[in-house]
Amino acid sequence: MSSTPETPRVVVIGAGIVGCSLTDELTARGWTDITVLEQGPLPAPGGSTSHAPGLVFQTNASKTLTALARYTVEKFTSLDVDGVSCFHQVGGLELATTPERLAELHRRAGYAASWGVRGEIVSPARCKELWPMIDESLVLGGLHTPDDGLARALLASRAQMARASARGARFLDRHTVTGIEREDGRVTGVVTDRGTFPADHVVSAAGFWGPVIGRMAGVDVPLQPLAHQYARTGPLPELSGATAEASKPILRFQDRDLYFREHTDRIGIGSYAHRPLPVDPFAVLPYDEARARSMDMPSSYPFTEEDWAPSWADCRQLMPALRDAEIEAGFNGVFSFTPDGMPVLGESRLLRGFWLAEAVWVTHSAGVAKAVAEWMVDGRPSIDLHECDLTRFEEAQRSPSYVLERGAQQFVEVYDVIHPLQPMERPRPLRVSPFHARQQQLGAYFLEGGGWERPHWYEANAPLVDALGPLPARDAWSARHWSPVAAAEAKATREGVALYDMTPLRRLEVTGPGSLDFLDRMTSNNLRKKPGAVTYSLLLDASGGIRSDLTVARLAPDRFQVGANSPADLDWLLRHAPADVHVRDITSGTCCVGVWGPLARDLVQPLTPDDFSHEAFGYFRAKETYLGHVPVTAMRLSYVGELGWELYTTADLGLRLWDTLWEAGRELGVIAAGRSAFNSLRLEKGYRAWGVDMTDEHDPFEAGVGFAVRMDRDDFVGKAALAGKGEATRRLTPLLLDDPAAVVLGKEPVYVDGLPAGYVTSASYGYTLGRCVAYAWLPAGLPTGTGVHIEYVGEKVPATVADEPLFDPKMTRIRR
Repeated sequence: MSSTPETPRVVVIGAGIVGCSLTDELTARGWTDITVLEQGPLPAPGGSTSHAPGLVFQTNASKTLTALARYTVEKFTSLDVDGVSCFHQVGGLELATTPERLAELHRRAGYAASWGVRGEIVSPARCKELWPMIDESLVLGGLHTPDDGLARALLASRAQMARASARGARFLDRHTVTGIEREDGRVTGVVTDRGTFPADHVVSAAGFWGPVIGRMAGVDVPLQPLAHQYARTGPLPELSGATAEASKPILRFQDRDLYFREHTDRIGIGSYAHRPLPVDPFAVLPYDEARARSMDMPSSYPFTEEDWAPSWADCRQLMPALRDAEIEAGFNGVFSFTPDGMPVLGESRLLRGFWLAEAVWVTHSAGVAKAVAEWMVDGRPSIDLHECDLTRFEEAQRSPSYVLERGAQQFVEVYDVIHPLQPMERPRPLRVSPFHARQQQLGAYFLEGGGWERPHWYEANAPLVDALGPLPARDAWSARHWSPVAAAEAKATREGVALYDMTPLRRLEVTGPGSLDFLDRMTSNNLRKKPGAVTYSLLLDASGGIRSDLTVARLAPDRFQVGANSPADLDWLLRHAPADVHVRDITSGTCCVGVWGPLARDLVQPLTPDDFSHEAFGYFRAKETYLGHVPVTAMRLSYVGELGWELYTTADLGLRLWDTLWEAGRELGVIAAGRSAFNSLRLEKGYRAWGVDMTDEHDPFEAGVGFAVRMDRDDFVGKAALAGKGEATRRLTPLLLDDPAAVVLGKEPVYVDGLPAGYVTSASYGYTLGRCVAYAWLPAGLPTGTGVHIEYVGEKVPATVADEPLFDPKMTRIRR
């Protein structure tokens, strides 16, 4: 078939569940000139799909992963082969044998309610009814999710192959990819041991071979394959006479890193309790060679008995019936992990037309395929994928050693109870600001984000806590990675002056003759202002969704400094920049101190020859000047709702800047303050955090940032879509918890009139307000004063819809 603009030539590498699902989704959208290349035999080519046990638990702390799993269940339930459904909806059951796990199951039940998955906490007796073989005396409760179940991955692959083939796609097995052809930065074809296949788009859906294909294309794939133990018992008397493949829910015993599923009269058991077993994707044997070495398939490694023994003891403790059972067969199956446990999806900017659909488990396979197909055909997926975007990793997070270490740790922690703020322990520290040594001297409590060490509070400020009076007691979960020192730092910022390390925030430099026209077209606000102006603006996609929010400082006619969010922002701008515009990331070579509080001007004015008065240096203005001996770019911005400046300089002068400010501020009582206080203060002001409060699933008006959109100016990306939008049906809504002692942390479901109606995005205790502040996506039109409930660890916490901003609504503290 010849290629046309409507039917581009597509080559999909890999005919596992992801490749088959993607081909089905693409052909359903009219792209039918698709060739799927598979190195093994079809329909079971020997990758992870061929051995996957098929467990689908939809509920996840990630809204995105839950949505991908929900679609997978929906689609596979609709498919069958010879009358056999591709999804067996037996439900899911997660057990708690410790109080900590039971609390975690309550949180997971909250995620289910937030993301629209049916689920309920059930008693030990109900767990016993659902799984009669368990020892009920060990169980404190369970989470039952009736719509979960078993994906029959090979059957689903066959069903989708048949549908896609009927629409014109072709599936070729025994074709080993040996190279990726390219020209002028675009992919042009795929070379195999049996010929070359021209292509306008190439999708790597090669599973744990993804890094191999990526290397051929010159595209980094941060993926680490690891082997995972799976064993099957012999026939069990308790299951004798069974005829169905499974009748009981798929079972998780996460306190011992185990899961269980029935195989008619046998039980299959998977374990994450063993040591990480990394696999070199470049050393995986071809299918025939693996078979010649008595391996079932390339993805199936020999069972390691020494790793299995502790797990087998745990199995027999949970299920006494297994004490007389034997393991009939076992293997170590290979599958993919990434440094953050998320898939790697999207098109490479370095090689246009080369797409990744990697590190995808069966659980999310059809959902990923739909999203990537939408991305390819329509230009954007219908759900937010920023957590999965291939651009999300920093350069420092892409080294092979980092990918191996973090990937292995993801395996270790796959069933662990992980606090939302909990960082991995290694490799740390990786990225530090120039102020790191001073922060250590002040007793900084560091957490990590984007590889950066970020102070959350400073123990040097502990004496300030005594002046606060009693603070509400916190439960054990919300007290993790928190300190009352944060309250003292917030108070000091509101009443005096504090230094905040803002270095990890991304900074881009945009220069060149076309820079103003370019940024004006790419962003939503009016940037056509004189040098010295700073503008809050948005990066929108063509549908009007919020890709990111930015602060754009015009420092010279053709030079801008852009405060951005993720590496995806740099990638997006580079994809669209014309030849006369240069965009570069200057974050690592620069640093930033936020100087905020009512005494901020008293601190900085004596250090500079320039006039920092409100009249001479207004809000949202920038000035290049000196503080002491240090050249700085000062921007009159505040994300804590107080007077102050962001002060930028080069990394080599950062320590001198910090020391200059610290010494000058001693007589004013200056303190260093951390991210915990910062988050509290920004929520009191209603400042949004992109990626948490709003994403490209949301438009500016429903997200409450419509003030950053100038619909009365020339065309910009997303304008036409916004012009065609009707009245919003949802709003990002501020809530104040009624009980001064109550706290929530984020992602909890919100109930209106007793029914789940939305979910919390950001939350933090507002120390100035004496209440916890929560922002939530809720139905539009809820009037101020409306009572709602937020479910926190199984308890319904009352809250009230509030007006925003909650603090200093007239902005008098910032503009003075």
